[in-house]
Amino acid sequence: MTKASIAKIIPVLLLCAVLQSCTHNKKMYKSSCDIDKKFKRITLPHLMDSLSYYDNQCVEVRGKYMQDKELSALFNESAFGRRSKSKALWVEFSPDCPLYLEGTRIGFFDYDYNGGKLTPANNQTIVLHGVINAHYKSHSGVFNGSIGRISYIQL
Repeated sequence: MTKASIAKIIPVLLLCAVLQSCTHNKKMYKSSCDIDKKFKRITLPHLMDSLSYYDNQCVEVRGKYMQDKELSALFNESAFGRRSKSKALWVEFSPDCPLYLEGTRIGFFDYDYNGGKLTPANNQTIVLHGVINAHYKSHSGVFNGSIGRISYIQL
């Protein structure tokens, strides 16, 4: 190899190294529920402002997920410090739509795989596919609405 050909290869190798370092190991959990449906990608603030419009529709939404005892909700990322439940969406998981880590049989609620704990999704930005229910406001009734039939989660 000549110096000129090496000089041409070096930028390509550097670019490959940079691109490789930028790839994040995103975990995707999928269900076979609603696999034939199209999901509308919308922002969480827009969804919350137009909740009745999206009632019973399949949506893709991104937000900061919070889970705790009596809590499973998606909050606006930019307003996360002000965790107002009236601006958040209750996340209603269903045993009818089991979620598995892509390419495995490891479930989102697989306690054995996660050392006896829930999948570490708390305080993380996630993407969900689900069906909006503008009328169900969680079992305690404190949220403006909910997203159910969760068929996709990207951590």
